Amino acid sequence: MKPQYQARQEAEREAKKDLVSQFTGILSALLPVLAILGVNFDWFTHEFIDSLGILISAIVAFVINAYTIYKNHYSGKQAKEQNKALKEQGLK
Repeated sequence: MKPQYQARQEAEREAKKDLVSQFTGILSALLPVLAILGVNFDWFTHEFIDSLGILISAIVAFVINAYTIYKNHYSGKQAKEQNKALKEQGLK
């Protein structure tokens, strides 16, 4: 049995992956609709949609990591005070 925190993190990761998958799925479904309407973009292909999905996933991962780094290293006044108190007590 997984701890609640780990299970929640996995569920959040899956939700983000599912959101990207749904977005690329909508674009893939839009492709034949545009073809039926006679609208044709040379660059709007399945390869472009797949690449866009990879790009969005990479951006989401980068933003999450950047936020985590910021939160862990450059957090607010309260966290700095807590860090100082831990160092004074020899706990850090």
